Amino acid sequence: MTKITCFKAYDIRGELLTQLNENVAYRVGRAFAEYLNAKSVVLGSDARLTSRPLKLALAAGLIDGGAKVSDIGDAGTEEIYFATKHLGVDGGIEVTASHNPIDYNGMKMVKAGSVPISGDTGLKGIKALAESYDESIVIEQLLHYSALKQVSDEEFLQGAHSIKELLLLETKAYERTSCVNDYVLHLNEYIDIKKLTPLKLVVNSGNGSAGHIVDAIELFFKHQSVPVEFIKVHHQADGTFPNGIPNPLLPDNRADTAKMVIKHSADMGIAWDGDFDRCFLFDENGDFIEGYYIVGLLAQAFLDKNKGAKIIYDPRVFWNTEDIVSKAGGKPIKSKTGHAFIKERMRKEDAVYGGEMSAHHYFRDFAYCDSGMIPWLLVAELLCTSKKSLSSMVKERIAQFPSSGEINYKVSDAGQTIKKIMQHYEASAQVLDKTDGVGMEFGSWRFNLRSSNTEPVIRLNVESRGDISLMQEKTAELSALITE
Repeated sequence: MTKITCFKAYDIRGELLTQLNENVAYRVGRAFAEYLNAKSVVLGSDARLTSRPLKLALAAGLIDGGAKVSDIGDAGTEEIYFATKHLGVDGGIEVTASHNPIDYNGMKMVKAGSVPISGDTGLKGIKALAESYDESIVIEQLLHYSALKQVSDEEFLQGAHSIKELLLLETKAYERTSCVNDYVLHLNEYIDIKKLTPLKLVVNSGNGSAGHIVDAIELFFKHQSVPVEFIKVHHQADGTFPNGIPNPLLPDNRADTAKMVIKHSADMGIAWDGDFDRCFLFDENGDFIEGYYIVGLLAQAFLDKNKGAKIIYDPRVFWNTEDIVSKAGGKPIKSKTGHAFIKERMRKEDAVYGGEMSAHHYFRDFAYCDSGMIPWLLVAELLCTSKKSLSSMVKERIAQFPSSGEINYKVSDAGQTIKKIMQHYEASAQVLDKTDGVGMEFGSWRFNLRSSNTEPVIRLNVESRGDISLMQEKTAELSALITE
């Protein structure tokens, strides 16, 4: 049996060559089709050099597993979410490593209706089946689709692929298609474009996959005479990532967006990660806005249009969200962190919107999936209808509920460290919440401490009620206890 080590709790991620190659991709594709009895699957790939070779090997496996494949080409993860539901197929797979290092790649998978696949809902079964295939048969099939020519490891890393598209096309089970126009029309259903007044937006695709959708939205706006100007930074997809891995969560990766906002006196800056399922916003001063406060903005936007709706949020920081939702007449509902948990809770509650501080935003009308395009469209509409600057919209909320942002600590034993912190504070805690990790509330301040699923790291978030000095004091206090 071939052991495959790139399966994680909710997706596939692994180091190229050692954990993930065309052989593994073929196995995964075949197992996906056979385990789910999928007869039709849509595929997409991000800008990484190895994404297309892996996608073609996936397609070969899917075809041998009995599925017809629709390839939407270079695409972001949410384009797969949209296409899976829009085309009515049995599943979708995006080849992407998102914001991971350049020597990694991976896959994100959904079932019919864009329902996520996790370890408990199919991923373990797919892994077991993928490992079970006889190696000689896998090699034989790869050679069949590659017309007896393989590429070297070096060539593979540079984007060369063994699988010949012509051979896939000749099977009549592989086709190229596009959903871009329908996808852009759907995105614009979340706003009233007639309310968009002149705006200047800096957009930074980070040489990832977002650029072609920005172009499509720009063209749509032009045809509708919408007065929005796009100033494009690192716009062209380039899998070598000459300006660094597209990950705006890293402070070093924010400078280019901020500088361009200031240079062009823009109303807002927008930057995406590699597969653009997350967007990150900058105000008109070029200041980065923590995802936590965007959750509140979007909750307000949805409650303005959906009175009394349910809003899902994660338990790391939430006082600001709860305050906004409650005052707007909505129902705030806390969920465990992570896309599978948020999506499952949203379906159960029929929630209109769900948001995480990590810049993942989920939408009921987007098959309960996350999108990196819908959030900035909604905020752009808010800018126009409120006649306020983005900084003024969040400044008051930050003052009311200052937060530390997520701080990571490497520890030798995450469980013991969390236990020590609990014991230190439990006597004075007014609320103990174990929705995800440990959350403790003390009236005027609170914290959440949770461990990583994949590394010896614990993640701390602290917030207070209108007292930034108290928040900073308690953050320092907790940090000292964790690191001592």
